[in-house]
Formats: sequence, structure tokens, C-alpha cells
Amino acid sequence: MTFELTFHGAAEQVTGSLYLLRAGDATVLLECGLIQGGRAEEERNADPFPVPVDSIDAVVLSHAHIDHSGRVPLLVKRGYEGPVYAQRATRALCDIMLPDSGYLNEKQAEHENRRRARQGKPGVEPLYTRLEAEESIARIEGLAYDTPTGIAPGLTLRFLDAGHILGSAIVCLDYDDGSGSRGLVFSGDLGYRESPVMNDPAVPGRADTVLLESTYGDRCHRPFAATLEELKGVFESASASKGNILIPAFTVGRTQDLLYLMARHFDEWELGRWQIFLDSPMGIEATEAYARFRHLYDVHLFESDSRAPDLPNFHATLTTEESMGINAIHSGAIIIAGSGMCSGGRIHHHLKNNIWRPECHVVIVGYQARGTLGRRIVDGVSEVRLFGETYDVRAEVHTIGGLSAHADQDGLVDWYASIDGRPDVYLVHGEPDAQQPLLTRLKSELAAPAHIARHLETVRL
Repeated sequence: MTFELTFHGAAEQVTGSLYLLRAGDATVLLECGLIQGGRAEEERNADPFPVPVDSIDAVVLSHAHIDHSGRVPLLVKRGYEGPVYAQRATRALCDIMLPDSGYLNEKQAEHENRRRARQGKPGVEPLYTRLEAEESIARIEGLAYDTPTGIAPGLTLRFLDAGHILGSAIVCLDYDDGSGSRGLVFSGDLGYRESPVMNDPAVPGRADTVLLESTYGDRCHRPFAATLEELKGVFESASASKGNILIPAFTVGRTQDLLYLMARHFDEWELGRWQIFLDSPMGIEATEAYARFRHLYDVHLFESDSRAPDLPNFHATLTTEESMGINAIHSGAIIIAGSGMCSGGRIHHHLKNNIWRPECHVVIVGYQARGTLGRRIVDGVSEVRLFGETYDVRAEVHTIGGLSAHADQDGLVDWYASIDGRPDVYLVHGEPDAQQPLLTRLKSELAAPAHIARHLETVRL
């Protein structure tokens, strides 16, 4: 039986998820994500895929976040004509997120080509364009949860709810060559059990091999009640200082969590004194997708058939003109904008107008990868460069760790422990400092045959 996996992305790092599965004569890509971070890291996105594109039989995505799906358009651009399997809501979110990624690629190429033109150097092409991303979505086949689907001879795929974002999935792959069967379970990005909106992660039951994400393998999130008190304190402090609040937020997941919590605690947090702006076209579209697929979670983010959050002072600013109008507000604005790691998007304009003002507040509510502007702000830099100019960081910076959409160390250990037996487990999607404590705990408490996945390592399943 040939059933083996090679780690090509998100091995001892968080972004760029990509694993190569061989099941008999079939070749499957598990994830096809973009590498995110600094310039050097992101340049690796243009590298060749690990095997010839025409030898790939299928692609499986756990969810729509760009570090898991963002190279699908490049794969199609390079000639891939096969299916891409994802949960139905993931397909809907890819319809929003992949074209946006293509647009950002175009803008980055334009910026780079202006610089190259001044130096007399030849121009570069974008990784893929918005149009190429839009065309690639036709390859994505949306599946329901818990619906076994044959994707190659002897290979069956089943998605379970991972509780991370809308449509996120635990990927269960079973291979039977006629002489026996083996099961691979990939956690995808596992949700936090106290997630405001999403369900708790499902339990797959059995597996022979497990791939387990390890983003927060080195820590346990603070109790969620403490996180709510911290958010309340931020709003109180910002109200007293009479500034604005900037919240760089991932447009899928974190944004909807924030809107739900603001609606739920509207009176307690005295949010009536603020104007709340969702300044993200993609975030607005994603929130509408959450409305369309509201049957996948059990809280009331929207009233009746409405697709707008239940907030009386909520403003969805789609156009550039509406976004620019927010800059005229010097006090009393809560601005939620992408990107979540401050690596681009409208948040740059709001940082430019507010980060140097001591009465303003920047609230970090998500993971910040190494090399990103968000990570530098969290690490306490004294100044930042935006649009070619340097700005002092005088705004108060808050890091709210308890809002993570990722399971913490307790959640990861408990989820693995719930799987029958003690299958081999390989830690992926984590930085080494986070993986080692999780590895130690899995071995010491559960006697688990646990390993840290290494780049280009191949394991027999």
C-alpha cells in the first residue's frame, strides 16, 4: 500500500500550508496556501509546485484563509484542470477572498514595477491577477459536512466542522487499496472552544495518522470572561482619552466575532457613544456570507432575515470615498479594517492618520506572523513606515489574546486525546517555539507518538 505524505509548507512555520499526499497512483495536494510575512518569505510563493501540475489528481482545502487557499489561482494559472474540494461555505468565502488576493498581487506588482522603472530594470508580473483568481473558483467543488466523497481510486474524503471560521473543516481521508484501509485526519485550523460564534470542533473518532496544527501550542488562552473584561476596559479607556480605536482584523472570522460581541455587550460596554465602522469591502462581503450560512453556527449575529449586524450605529463603508471620510473623525470612531496583520489594506490609511496620536488606541485581536507590520507593532517598535513616510507610535497598543480563532494548548491536547487509540501525530502550522511545549505535553501526558513535521520530510501513513 502506497499511502504517504510529504510536508512542503507550514512545517515549523505558520503560513503557506501545503502537503503532498500519495495514495496508490493518485497524487493529492492537501492545502494550497500562500506564504505570508516579509518580502523574502512571500517571494517563495512563485516557486514551482512540488510535483508537475499535470500530475496532480485533486486538491483539498480545509478552509478559506489565504494561507491555506491562496495559491489555488496560481495552480490553475499553471495548468491545473482537476477538482478542488472544500466545504460549501469555504467555496463561498474563496469567491470573495481569492479575487481580493489577486487584486493585491496586481497592486504589489505595480508598485514594484514603478521602483524598477526608476532603476532601469525590467518589470515583473503579478503572481496572479484578480481575473485569474475569479476564473480559478470554477474548479472548487463545495461539499457538505459529514458527506463521504470519493476523490481518487480507493480514497474517500469527509469534512467535519473544525469550529475555526465559517466552513472550516477537519479533513478525514481514508485510503483502501483492497488489502486494508488507513485513515489520515488533518485538524486544519482548530477552533477555540469558547469561540463567540463558531461551534466547538468535531471529533473524528478514529485515525491512523493525525496532522495537528500547533499555532498556540505553547500557551493556554486566558478565560474568556477575562477577555470580555479587557475589551470593556479598552472601550472605557479610549472613551476617556477621546480618541479613535483601530482594530486590524481578519476579514473572515475575527471581524464577525467582534461584531457579535459588540452587539451582545452593546449596553454594558457603552458602545452607543461610538460610531462603529467596518471599513473593509471584503469584510462586508464575508459578513454577508455568514448571514447566508447562518445554519452552520448557533448564535444570533443577525436579526431575522437581515444581512447587517444587529448594531444601531454600524456603518459598512464599501467605497474609497466612504473610507476616506472616516479620516475626518478624530474622536469616537471604532474602525475595524483589514488586513489583520497590518500587511496591507485600508488599515494602513487609518494607522497613518492615528498611530502618532497618543489619545488613540490600536487593538490587536489576532495572530501576527513574523515579518509583518502587526508583529512589529505588538513587539513595541517606536516608529513605523507607511506610504514612504515614518510615523512615531504614540497610540496605546492593546493585545487581546483571548479572541483567538485557534485552539490553545489545552484544546489541542484534548482534541487529540478524544481520537480513538494513540495514532501517530505530526505537528504542523506552528513556529518551533510553540511546537516544542505541545510535543512535550503530548508525550508526557498521553504517551503519544508525537513528532514535529520537518520541511520536505516524507512519512508513510
